[in-house]
Amino acid sequence: DSSICLALMLREYKTEEILSLGFKYNQRHSAELFQAEKIAKHFGVERRVVDLSLLSTLTRDALTDSSIPIEHLPGEAPNTLVVGRNGLMARLAAIHAHHLGAGSIVMGVMELEGANSGYRDCSRAYMDKMQEILRLDLDNPHFTIRTPLVKMTKRETMELADSLGVLEYLLENTISCYEGLFGRGCGRCPACLLRNEGIDAFYGTKV
Repeated sequence: DSSICLALMLREYKTEEILSLGFKYNQRHSAELFQAEKIAKHFGVERRVVDLSLLSTLTRDALTDSSIPIEHLPGEAPNTLVVGRNGLMARLAAIHAHHLGAGSIVMGVMELEGANSGYRDCSRAYMDKMQEILRLDLDNPHFTIRTPLVKMTKRETMELADSLGVLEYLLENTISCYEGLFGRGCGRCPACLLRNEGIDAFYGTKV
C-alpha cells in the first residue's frame, strides 16, 4: 500500500521532492525494509530508515516477537497489533517533514484493515486526530496527513496500481506477509488474507 502511494505521488512530484521513510521496529517481516529500499531505488527516490527497535522493549506482540504464534480470534484484534504504531510513525515522519520544509506526509493506511483486522490506527478518523495534534506540534495549521487509499478496498488498490502501470512490479517486489514470504505469502496472517482477497477479486474481474 505504501508503494502504491509512492507511485501515486510520483504523478504529482519530482523524484527529488519525495522521501521514502521506513521504520525498523524488530518486525518479524523485516524483509519488507530491504524490498522498500529496492523499490525506492527503482523509482529514483531517496530512502531513509528510522530505528525504532526500542519499541519491542516497551510492548509485546506477535509482530515484534517471532516467538509468539500469530493468532486472530473472532471479534478481537489480532495479536500482531502494535498499539499506537501508525500514530508514532506519523508523528516521527511529520517531525522530519517539518525539518525538511515539507507540508505533508503520505501514509498507505486503509480503513479496511481496521474493519477486518482490528487495527484501530488505520482509519481516517484516527489520522484526523493525529493531524490536529501535529498541526499544534508544528505550529502549522495547514500540515496534512494524506491517506489516498484509506477508503479503498484491496481490489480498488490493485486497480489503482494497474492504472499507474506498476501492479505487476509491486506484486513481485513487495512483501505484506508477516512471515516475510513473497507472493501469496503464508496465506494465514491478516496481511496475507487481505492482500490475497484483493488479488483474487482484481484478477477475477479481469478474466
